[in-house]
Amino acid sequence: MLTKLETKSNRVKGLSFHRQRPWILASLHSGVIQLWDYKMGTLIDRFDEHDGPVRGVHFHALQPLFVSGGDDYKIKVWNYKLRRCLFTLLGHLDYIRTVQFHHEHPWIVSASDDQTIRIWNWQSRTCISVLTGHNHYVMCALFHPKEEMVVSASLDQTVRVWDIGGLNKKVASPMDDILKFTQMNTDLFGGVDAVVKYVLEGHDRGVNWASFHPTLPLIVSAADDRQVKIWRMNDTKAWEVDTLRGHMNNVSCVLFHARQDIIVSNSEDKTIRVWDSTKRTALQTFRRENDRFWILTLHPEINLLAAGHDSGMIVFKLERERPAFSVSIDSLYYVKDRFLRFYEYSTQKDTQLIPIRRPGLVGLNQGPKSLSYSPTENAVLICSDVDGGSYELYIIPKSGCGRGDTIQDAKRGSGGSAVFVARNRFAVLEKSSNQVLVKNLKNETVKKNALPIPTDAIFYGGTGNLLCRADDSVFIFDLQQRIVLGDLQTPFVRYVVWSNDMESVALLSKHSIVIADKKLGQRCTIHETIRVKSGAWDDYGVFLYTTLTHIKYCLPNGDSGIIKTLDVPLYITKIFGSTIFCLDRDGKNLAIIIDSSEYLFKLSLLKKRYEQVMSIIRNSGLCGQAMIAYLQQKGFPEVALHLVKDERIRFNLALESGSIQIAVASAKEIDEKDHWYRLGVEALRQGYAGIVEYAYQRTKNLERLSFLYLVTGNLEKLSKMMKIAEVKNDIMGQFHTALYLGDIEERVKILQTAGHLPLAYITASIHGLQDAAKRLATELGDNLPSVPQGKSASLLMSPSPILSGEDWPLLMITKGIFEGGLDSVGRGTGEEYEDAADADWGEDLDIADVESMQQGDISAMLEDAEVQELEENDGGGWDLEDLDLPVESPTAAATSSSSVFTTPSPGVPVSQIWVQKSSLAADNTAAGNFDTAMRLLSRQLGIKNFAPLKPLCLDLYTGSHSYLSAFPSAPLISMAIERGWSESASPNMRRLPGLVFQFYQLEERLKAGYKATTNGKFTEALRIFLGILQTIPLVVVDSRREVDEVKELIIIVREYVLGLRMELKRRELKDDPIRQQELAAYFTHCNLQIPHARLALLNAMTICYKASNLSTAANFARRLLETNPSAENQAKTARQVLHAAEKNMRDASVLNYDFRNPFVICGATYVPIYRGQKDVSCPYCSSRFVPSQEGQICAVCDLAVVGGDASGLLCSPSQSR
Repeated sequence: MLTKLETKSNRVKGLSFHRQRPWILASLHSGVIQLWDYKMGTLIDRFDEHDGPVRGVHFHALQPLFVSGGDDYKIKVWNYKLRRCLFTLLGHLDYIRTVQFHHEHPWIVSASDDQTIRIWNWQSRTCISVLTGHNHYVMCALFHPKEEMVVSASLDQTVRVWDIGGLNKKVASPMDDILKFTQMNTDLFGGVDAVVKYVLEGHDRGVNWASFHPTLPLIVSAADDRQVKIWRMNDTKAWEVDTLRGHMNNVSCVLFHARQDIIVSNSEDKTIRVWDSTKRTALQTFRRENDRFWILTLHPEINLLAAGHDSGMIVFKLERERPAFSVSIDSLYYVKDRFLRFYEYSTQKDTQLIPIRRPGLVGLNQGPKSLSYSPTENAVLICSDVDGGSYELYIIPKSGCGRGDTIQDAKRGSGGSAVFVARNRFAVLEKSSNQVLVKNLKNETVKKNALPIPTDAIFYGGTGNLLCRADDSVFIFDLQQRIVLGDLQTPFVRYVVWSNDMESVALLSKHSIVIADKKLGQRCTIHETIRVKSGAWDDYGVFLYTTLTHIKYCLPNGDSGIIKTLDVPLYITKIFGSTIFCLDRDGKNLAIIIDSSEYLFKLSLLKKRYEQVMSIIRNSGLCGQAMIAYLQQKGFPEVALHLVKDERIRFNLALESGSIQIAVASAKEIDEKDHWYRLGVEALRQGYAGIVEYAYQRTKNLERLSFLYLVTGNLEKLSKMMKIAEVKNDIMGQFHTALYLGDIEERVKILQTAGHLPLAYITASIHGLQDAAKRLATELGDNLPSVPQGKSASLLMSPSPILSGEDWPLLMITKGIFEGGLDSVGRGTGEEYEDAADADWGEDLDIADVESMQQGDISAMLEDAEVQELEENDGGGWDLEDLDLPVESPTAAATSSSSVFTTPSPGVPVSQIWVQKSSLAADNTAAGNFDTAMRLLSRQLGIKNFAPLKPLCLDLYTGSHSYLSAFPSAPLISMAIERGWSESASPNMRRLPGLVFQFYQLEERLKAGYKATTNGKFTEALRIFLGILQTIPLVVVDSRREVDEVKELIIIVREYVLGLRMELKRRELKDDPIRQQELAAYFTHCNLQIPHARLALLNAMTICYKASNLSTAANFARRLLETNPSAENQAKTARQVLHAAEKNMRDASVLNYDFRNPFVICGATYVPIYRGQKDVSCPYCSSRFVPSQEGQICAVCDLAVVGGDASGLLCSPSQSR
């Protein structure tokens, strides 16, 4: 028994599972009904309107209702959403034992100690039938799960089966006065619409329970004679089949298991017993110490049971449902229905291999528990709990496997657990002696190792190593050196998952996950409130795992989050990109597509890959309070600033990141005093005096404003502040301002006006204002204060400002990666592409004209097949601004006169200097050393076809020289053009040649190619992109950063060349619609810019839809909608296609195209090369080809030999350094 929930309460008399939610109702002898969440283990609600014990309770299958019946003779119908009783059904005259909803009709059946069974219509709230015939308490009454029958059990020692087919008429017609009269008679004498079909006699004492089999014509009953009886029935009679004996006291409840051929019963002898319904033998017994069992129930959908006893209830499973599996590179080996099966991820093909259970073995919890696979020997180890723990070793024939008739018998042995540790060696744990036995494939022991710590399970720990589980820890044991390599304190570990590179390991416990390195150094721990079920590592080093209800992720630093909610538990087996492969509890393989942008975004932040962060922000819809809080917590408020539109949140983030200008804009929108105050404080901290002044003015904080003018030295505005204070009659503010200004006369005047004549007199006297002092002395008369003697007065005066009213000076710094990159988010594409109104991007998609489809609602016809707009272009197309470069002025040759003329000796030719100073192919070409340049290109890039490079080399050579005419009859003088030249440079220092091909020119040509592609001029675009690809080998850049940009440009251009070649090829194939669809589909998998990818998807969707390949067209429509097209007609077309395809999801023709299986495209044959298939690549442009193309000239770049060896692109002197 696998216990999922155990509760403590009064005696539980009734139980009911909810069909969809993880809830169970428990009705107690105390009169309370409890609602529990058995996954979380929490009490959700309690209902206590019954007076006395509640013996029956049942959930409705569809409505938010449940029904209860108790010893107060009342049947109550409750709404658990409203948390109250809706109404009460009265009619029974004694205790109510059971209640149940009908699975289809609005009926409730109830059994009572008044010896009757009543059927109620809960919608009309009336009793529609009374079933009389029992002559003692009716202990149980249940509907048949499919047919119109009721079974009842009574203490009169009989089981009765009732035919209630006649009740349908009462449901079909409304109740009129005649029916009401009939109803009255029914209550008194019983009705004729429900009749006894069978009376089953055979028990010697009162029968406590009877229930139908879910599919077969069988009934099982339990009685006080301690027996469980099985009955069979047909159309005419029913008879006893067999009796199950074994209980030692009254049997309280019994039922058939819905998924297995077993019967489960419980009894007042404090046991739950499991019986084989076919062999009619006892399989297992579960016993409690002090509690008698009273009720059993089975979950209608999943493999769960619940039992109520004297002190609560338990929710349990009879055996584990996790399939035993093992992953090997691109394949999965797992056990299902007593067979070993093989599943290939790339093709998603499932194959049955061999039977794995010896015949005659029947029992619970004896199925395969774990599986270990050796790929080199094609051997499988399967462990189970048979005989206290055993293993079976199978060698799978590599030539192919059938049903297993010719498979040799498995080699068996006993052991707690077994796992492969090398190619042809496996380890078996012998718990009794705490030893590990290392065995070969003949099942012979070749070595014994004693473990230093008592161990109860072993897992794979790398070649030659074991990861051993002790009571509260795990440790890695080296079988060769017999030493412990590392240990870690953990909760009880159930499963171990290693990363692909064996550098990280995840230790899965019931409610926690520990991530550690290969030496068991702990990295982080995750705690879950719901049970952890499985996990796997993805290609980025992120651990993805499942709980009962979610797919979640865990980053290397311990940050975790939810990816997807699950309806049923799944077990992750493998992760490929954004596809998770899982097994469910029925052993079915599922492929789930997830959105990985959230955890990849966090991972990029964690690893400081800010370019990827910017890319994800641009291309995904990350948002939400959780993401913003995460960015704030990790110290990236400037990133969060670009994800939100709420002005209050933007204001807070702007203050946190120091973005004062954004904060000002948000404060204007909010316009609240508190926000202006906070803005002023932050602006003052950063030295923005103007913004501080504006903020204080908006809050009308005159005191702070006056002090600001003081510290910034703005005396003019400070004087105005004094006048404002005077107008507002603010004496204190006026005095402070006069104090700041050092205006003694004004201070005396303010004190006098305020009535402080003694203070005014002393101020005037000390500062030498004799006239004012005399006037004040006259007014004071005899009350003239005495000026302190013997103290030297000092003038209280503000220092004269040197600079006034200016912001703090700022340093000129470069913008950060996020400040510079994210400011253009959402604006880049609009400036890069022109309208595509006249572009030749494919055919018209005329949904309404496809007569053979008959898809129904779609009547709109797309009037224009060409794409109207790719993006809005506010910048007017690709009109690039002129670069404001300094004019190069010619340098006058400095000549020095000498009285004696000496003929200069011939120097070294400049071309020879260039060859000596550089090993780059471009510099050698500029020097005219073509042979060396060709050898360099052949060695570095594998180039063999130099015909396309010939005109480029000649241009490079002639462009690096200039020619001067001295005299008409003299030959031209060749002058070398050098790069990096300046007037201050030494004339004797020779530099490398100036090259006519510059990297920035290629970027401009790239934009021209984009424009041509947008306009549908594919031939011109192909010429531009191919020219870029063939020019790159003759380009020189300065820094390593630019080298990376060159390599990235090769990849970009290669994708466009390949895609455009396929599109042009497609247009040539007029008579081959299948090949046209394939080429259009492959084009969508080229890595194009988003607007071009949208057009490619629209084109492929159109072609496939017209060819009646609706399923494939729907895939393109979904991908198009995922790009969030800005052109409304694109989105509208995609939604129409998707709607049409959903009604008839099929393909009229089979294409060589599987979008679920990752692939690359052969650059010559234009066929997909799926993951796992062999291929060869071009050493220059990295295009992929089928093996038959090896040795041929690359069909993409038209330069290099496919499959050739090359050292790599060398285009910068920094690479040589």
